[in-house]
Amino acid sequence: MLEWAIGFLIVALVAALFGFTGIAKGAASIAKVLFYIFIVVFLVSLVMALL
Repeated sequence: MLEWAIGFLIVALVAALFGFTGIAKGAASIAKVLFYIFIVVFLVSLVMALL
């Protein structure tokens, strides 16, 4: 899942570089959501491993 977030972040950066602001904003928001989901899943698995 982290790979997807990094992929969308790269797409957002490239789109912003070429001036496609709408695409960049959409890809950045998707990357942000995926990153937060990754953090939650990571924390849950960390707690489960400690228990």
